[in-house]
Parts: sequence; C-alpha cells; structure tokens
Amino acid sequence: MGIVHVRRFWVAGVVLAAVVALLPFSFHAERHLETATRVEGSEAETVQQELASRFHSPFVNRVVLVIEGLPSVDSDEGSQALATIVANLKEEPGVTAVVSYLDLHDPIFLGKGSRTFVLVGLAPTSSPLESLVPILHGRAHSLENQLRSRYPAVKLELTGELPLNFDIRKASADDVQHAESLVIPATLALLLVAFGSIVAALIPLAVGQLAIATTLAITGLLASRWHLSILVQNIATMLGLGLGIDYALLMVSRFREALSAGHDGPAASVIAARQAGRTLLISASTVAIGFLALLTVPISEIRSIGVAGVLVAGMSVLLANTLVPAVLALLGPRINIGRMPFTPRLDADRAARTGNRWRRWGKVIVAHPWLAVFLAGAPLLLLSWQAARLDTSLPRGDWLPRAAESVHALHTLEQMDRVGVVQSLRVIVELPTNSIAQTDAGWNAIDRLSKRLASDPRCDRVISITTIAESDRSFLSNLSRETRRTFLSSDGKAALLEVLPKTSLSLRDQVDWVRELRKTGATALTGVPGATLIVGGIPALNADYQTIVGDHFAPIMALVVGGTLVALLAGFRSVFAAVKAIVLNLLSVAASFGALVLVFQDGHGSRFLGIPGGAGSIFPLVPIVAFAIVFGLSMDYEVFLVARVLEARRSGLGEVEAIPEGLARTAGLITSAASIMIVVFAAFTFGSFLVVKMIGFTLAVAVLIDATLVRIVIGPALLRIAGDWNWWPGGLATARKELLESRK
Repeated sequence: MGIVHVRRFWVAGVVLAAVVALLPFSFHAERHLETATRVEGSEAETVQQELASRFHSPFVNRVVLVIEGLPSVDSDEGSQALATIVANLKEEPGVTAVVSYLDLHDPIFLGKGSRTFVLVGLAPTSSPLESLVPILHGRAHSLENQLRSRYPAVKLELTGELPLNFDIRKASADDVQHAESLVIPATLALLLVAFGSIVAALIPLAVGQLAIATTLAITGLLASRWHLSILVQNIATMLGLGLGIDYALLMVSRFREALSAGHDGPAASVIAARQAGRTLLISASTVAIGFLALLTVPISEIRSIGVAGVLVAGMSVLLANTLVPAVLALLGPRINIGRMPFTPRLDADRAARTGNRWRRWGKVIVAHPWLAVFLAGAPLLLLSWQAARLDTSLPRGDWLPRAAESVHALHTLEQMDRVGVVQSLRVIVELPTNSIAQTDAGWNAIDRLSKRLASDPRCDRVISITTIAESDRSFLSNLSRETRRTFLSSDGKAALLEVLPKTSLSLRDQVDWVRELRKTGATALTGVPGATLIVGGIPALNADYQTIVGDHFAPIMALVVGGTLVALLAGFRSVFAAVKAIVLNLLSVAASFGALVLVFQDGHGSRFLGIPGGAGSIFPLVPIVAFAIVFGLSMDYEVFLVARVLEARRSGLGEVEAIPEGLARTAGLITSAASIMIVVFAAFTFGSFLVVKMIGFTLAVAVLIDATLVRIVIGPALLRIAGDWNWWPGGLATARKELLESRK
C-alpha cells in the first residue's frame, strides 16, 4: 500500500506540474479560435480558392461598410464625404481594394433612402482574417468622429461574413462568462448539499475549472496550426464543469466511504482510486468515443467540438485519477472541514439514511419490473416519436446577436433592400475553349447566363463582366484592373457572376436555389457543351454544410454505437449489460431530440428561452453534435450503477438483493451528479448564441431523462428481468476472480 501511495504522489506531481505549465496559455485562448465555418473540400471552398489563385480577385474576402447620415452621394457634398471615407479606407494596411458608388455609379449602391455602402476587399494574413475587423472598426469610428461635426447623424457600421463572425465570437465569449457566473454558485450549493462540507465541495469544483483551463490552453496552442472554432470555448466550459465535477464527485464519495469504514487517509485514497478509477476510465472512454467520431466530419466547427470533447474528457479523468487521490490522501479526515450546519450527523449516518431510501425504492422496482418498464418507458417512447419530425434546415427568423453592430448594419441593408450584397451566390462559370474576353461566343454565353439568372423571380440583381459593360464587349478596356480581376479569370476562360437574392428570400430558399443551379448545370444554363459551373457564397456554404452533416450522421451514429459497445464489452465483459446500455442510451437521445423538436422547432414554451414562436427548424450542427455528446454522457450513470450492482453480485448477493444494493450505493450520487450537469447545461440555454442554446437544452433534457426514468427505473427493472444473463458470458466469473485476487 505504501509503494502504491508513493507512486501515486509522483504521478500526481507530474500532472500538477504539467497543469501549472499549461495554465498561462488558457488566458485569452479564444483569440486564437475562429468563428468562420470551413467545409473542407466543399464547392463553396473551391470558389474561394479559385477567386484567390486564378482570378487574383481583391474581393475574395470582403466586408461591407454601411453609411448613414450623409447627403445623397449624387450630390457634390455627399460625393466629397464619400470620397474622404474611401480614401481613408484605402490607406488601411490589409485593405486590397475599395469599391463604391464613386467608381461604378451603379444604383445598387443607393438602395432605399439616402444611405449607401462601400465594399472593402481584405488581403489574407497569417492570423485569422477576423483580426482585421477591430482595426476596421477603429478606422470607421475615427471617420465617424471626423465627420460628425458637420453631419451629426452620420453612422458607419461594418457588416458581412467576417464582422458577423467577429460579433458571434464576442457573443460566445459573453455567453460563457454569463453561464459560469450562474453555474459556479449553483454548483457549489449542490455540492454542499451532497457532501455537507466546504472542503469536500470545493475539490470537484476545482477539478472542473482545471479541466476547462487545460483544455482551452491546449486548444489555443493547437489553433496555431489547425482551424479550430470558437465553439471550443462553449463546449470546454460546458463539459469541463459537467464531467470534471462528476468524476471528482465519484472519487470523493468513494474516499469518504472508505474513511467511514475506518481506513486512514492514504489507505482510503488508494481504495477510492482502485474502486472508482476503472469506472471512470470506462465512462471517459465512452464519452471520448463520441467526440472522436466527430473528427471524421470535414467541417471545422464539428471537428473543433470533437477536439474539445476528447481533451476535456481526457483531462477530467486524468485529474480525477491522479491529483484528486493525492489531495484526498493529504487531507484524510480533514475532508470534512467546514461542515455545514444542516448536516450534523456523521457521513456514515447520512449515507445510511439516503441508501436505505434508495434500497427500498430498488426493492419496489425488482418486485414489479415489467410495470416499471411500462410506466417509465411509455412517455419516453411518445417523446421519442416526436424526433421523427426533426427538421435540420436553417432556422427562420433573426437568430443573430441583436446588439451587435454587424447585425444592426445587416438590418440597415435589409431596409435598403440590399442585403443580397452579403448573401450573394458567387457563381463561377468556365467555358471549355472560348475566351470570354476575346470571342463573341464566350461573351454571349456569359451574357445569356447573366440575363437568365436575372429573370429568376428569386433574383434581385446579377453583377457580372457583361452587366457591368452593359453587354458591350468593347467596353472592357474602360474597366478598372480591380473590376476585371474580380469578374474575369486571368486566362479569360472563367467568369464570376455575383447573384444577389431578393431581400425577402429566406435562407432556406437560398439553399434550395443553390442546389437547383448545381443540378441544372452549366451546359443547360449557358447552352455551351462542356461548360462547368460551381457555386459559392454564404448560401452555397450553408448548402454544403447541410449536405455533409446529413451524409455523415448515419456513419457517426454507427461509429459511436459500435465503439461504445466495444468499450462496454471490454469493461463489463457482459453482452447483455453492454447491449442494454446502448439501447437505453438511444432511448435517452431520441427522447431529448423529441423535446428539442417540441420546444425549439414547434415553439412550445420557447418564449421562456427568448425565442417566441420557435425557430421552425434545428441547426444542422445540433443533432450530430448532441448525439455524440449525449450518448457518451448518458453512459456515465449506467456505468456507475452497473459497476456497483456487479460489485454486489461478486460479494455473494443474488440479483434480487444486488440491484437494490447497487441503487443504494449509486442513486444518490447519480442524482447529485445529474443535478449539477443539468444546472451547467441549462445555464447555456439563456445565452444569445442560438446554436449553443439548442445544444445546452438537448443535453440538459437528456441528462434529466437519463438520471431519472432511465437509470433509476428502467435500467434496474431490466437488470431484474435479465437475471444472471446480465453478466453472460464472463462478467460475473471474472469479477469474482478479481475479488479473490484482491483479497490475497
């Protein structure tokens, strides 16, 4: 025992040193994370690459500066003010080009009212492009102050994909801070109720915070080489508080049991680590499997969540199995320092009273297992049935952070009837032989396509090389170099068409339009055999995103279910216990998805979450991510319960006695751990980031269902129905062998 104890201290020291070394990197880790969505190998990404490498367009990446409060740009005074703004923007490092009404005198820059906008091209940098947004913000505000003395109502606001992403990053960071401010006091209160002492309550909370900090530090370092999403911050915080606290909670509970049995601090810590360590490893492996499966999806957001999940699960189990036992060994009976006044009895007495209540409940379940399965299973099946209506198209309505400048500017563009400038379809058409710039056949093909797209009732405007030249090829020589590079490839065989959808066209309809264009193809649209067409822009990115998520959902499910089954077979050495856990997890996931449909999609009670009337659909990201997370988290409580029932069986109890005994030992722990997780996840449903709202709600409902009806009712009932088949073929025999060896 002494050698084991010394070794554990050495391991804990190494882990502590590594954690301390990583902590400085956790501060402001979000600065290295991206909000831009990257769909690797997608058609939308190909358009970006073509515009950069083949067209050398100065507007591959762009922002829109919306200008209000100036005289009409048709007037001398208005044009002079606009010229001042344009000249200042061109001086900014990182700006590749600026185009405005002064350059093209196109009415598209005017819209409704006296407002106008300027398109600003940005050069790629070694750091994320979003880093240019605050610089441009500063430039715009400086220009505002410069013009305000003459034009008091002047307002300059940035919008577009990059500024919107930047503001989403800020909203995400604010949501994390807000959630932590709610969660930490509530979690501490629940831990005080569970343990009755301040010291015992602080240990799990500290583990959760360390798991978050180390995960953010590692992801911050990884972000210098890989594209990692800002969602890492939300997921790390959400799961770090949940898993880190859960795992430490189990270890501290086992330690206090050993103390109550008469062992000293070092001996009790070794017993706790030996008894709980295996359970935690099985639990963490099932959680990690779901996140590892997400790494197979070629979308930066989903892969980032996978990275964050694997890291936070790994760090949580590492800290719980190394640092926590070492701290517990040092504390010994001092773990009960700071006892709360509402827990005057000894821990053994409290545990006995709580255990007796759950033991009586377990006896009711084993006496009427079929009735228990029916009463608890029927409502869950009804809720699961609602999941069949899950709609993963883009939600309707305005779900962007309302207070953000970029969102306000986007609404201004909507009022100008020019929001299509941000949401344009970027169509690149390549002709097999004819040069667009040098042959009538090539020019006419692009002209026909431009007019055909412009005649579509969904289209507000098409901007192409032919529309700018007003269908006159001889006018090409008068175009600026920036305009030519924007709309015509350097070899003259490919052209860009910016297709602006009407303001009234929903995101869902934009996606359908993209798919329709791709299906129709360039040959049918241009009348030129062998012509090719690719579609990019935000609507195309949304279409590619939905397609890839839909294509990967079934394989992800298969990977998660298969991997979890293997882990459970290795951990329990029992076919029935593993299969039963899988089936119950699928039930928990389906029921939580049903609740997601009822609340967020249908709008029942959604006004309490700040979404009156519901969103009409669910973000494509949510089901695939929620499935991977929920499936692993739900397994925690199954592992806790089955491991204790197995211990009771190997000690000589029969199945009828072992199930109530397992409940007596774990049900209080499960309800305490679940309460903490529910509080953690629920806190994220009150932020402003709708994706995180949906994920937090799904996880909170899944844990609530799993820790009550599934693990406390259906799970024990099925164990009773199966009897000795629970442990076939070798779980019980192996467990007895391990017990005999441990007693030698």
